[in-house]
Amino acid sequence: MGYEWLKAGFLAVWDYVALHVLTCLVPAFLLAGAMVTFISKEAIMQHLGAATRKLKAFALAAGGSFFVAACSCTVIPVSSGLYYGGAAIGAAFVLLWVAPASNILSLVYTGNVLGPKLMLARLVTALLMALVVGWVMSLVFRREDRERMAALTAAQADPPRNSGATLRVVEGRDLVLLGLLVISLLAPNYLIQKGPFWEKVVVWAAATVAVFGYAVRVKSREELKRWLVETWWFVRIIFPLLLLGVFLVGVIGKVLPEAWVQRWLGGNSLRASFLATLLGSVSYFATMTEAPFVDTLMKMGMGPGPALALLLTGPGLSLPNWLAIGRVFGVKKAVVYVVTIVILGTLAGWLAGQFVF
Repeated sequence: MGYEWLKAGFLAVWDYVALHVLTCLVPAFLLAGAMVTFISKEAIMQHLGAATRKLKAFALAAGGSFFVAACSCTVIPVSSGLYYGGAAIGAAFVLLWVAPASNILSLVYTGNVLGPKLMLARLVTALLMALVVGWVMSLVFRREDRERMAALTAAQADPPRNSGATLRVVEGRDLVLLGLLVISLLAPNYLIQKGPFWEKVVVWAAATVAVFGYAVRVKSREELKRWLVETWWFVRIIFPLLLLGVFLVGVIGKVLPEAWVQRWLGGNSLRASFLATLLGSVSYFATMTEAPFVDTLMKMGMGPGPALALLLTGPGLSLPNWLAIGRVFGVKKAVVYVVTIVILGTLAGWLAGQFVF
C-alpha cells in the first residue's frame, strides 16, 4: 500500500512537470522577474499601495486578474512580483485569489460545461470574496505593510519631486516586453484548449523566442542580468515547494476513497459545502480542469452549493499553493489567507445552495 501511495505522488509530480513547467511556470517566473525589474515601484505604490483607496486598488487588481489564466501555483510568482514591486498586501492577495478562481478562460469553460448559472455565480462570488480577502489582509497586516511601504519609499534612488503627480508605471519599451511575456503565459492555454501538448509547447516556444528577441534588442546586458537574477530568486524560493505539494496531493488523491466523496458532498448543507471547500483547498487543479471534475461529481449526486465551493477553492487554493505562499509571503500571511478563503468558500457554497440554486 505504501508503494502505491508513493507511486501516486511521483506520478503527480511527473504529470505536473511534464504538462505545466514549460508552458505555465517558466513564463510566470519570467513575468514576475520582469515586473520587479522594469515596473516603477513608485508608480505601483501610487496606484496599488497602502495609501491608495482600498476599493480602487482592489478593483484594479481584480480587473487585471481576469486576463491572467493561471492556476493556484502559477499565479504566485505574478502576485509576489507585484507585492515586492510595491503593491499593498491587499491588492497582491486580490490578484492571488481572482486570477485562478475566476479568470476569463475558466469562466467561459465553466459556462460551457456547467451552464451559465454556475458561471455567473462563480464570477460574482469570486469578486465578493476578493473584496473581503483584500480587506482582511490589509487590516491584519496594516502595520507591517506601512513599514514595508516606508522602506520601499526610502530605498528609491531618485524619489519624485512632485509627489502629487501621476507617475508612469512603466516605460513604453518595458510595456511591450511585459505584454510579450503575458502573451507567452496566456497563449498556450488560450489558443490550444484541445489537442496534443506539443502544440502548446510550439506556441510557448514561439512566444518565448519573440520575448527574448525583443529583450536583446531593447535592453542592455546589465538590465537583462538583473531580470534573470530576479527571476531565479522566484524559481529558487517557490519551485521546490510546488513539487513537494504536488507530490502530497497525489498521495492524498490515492488515499481518498471515491465512495467518501459521493456520501459526504451530496445536498446543499453547510457540512457538504465545508467538506467541498476542504477538498478543493488541498487538491491541485490546473486551469480549467476543475469544471469537468465538478461536472463528474454533480452527476454522482453532489449538490450545486458544494459544487460552487469546489469551483472556487479548487483552482484558487491547493496544498502546493499553501506551502509556496508561506515561503514567499510568510507563514502568518498564508494561515490568515487560507483560513479566510476556507470560511468564505464554505459560506458561499452554503448560501448559494440555499438561496440561488
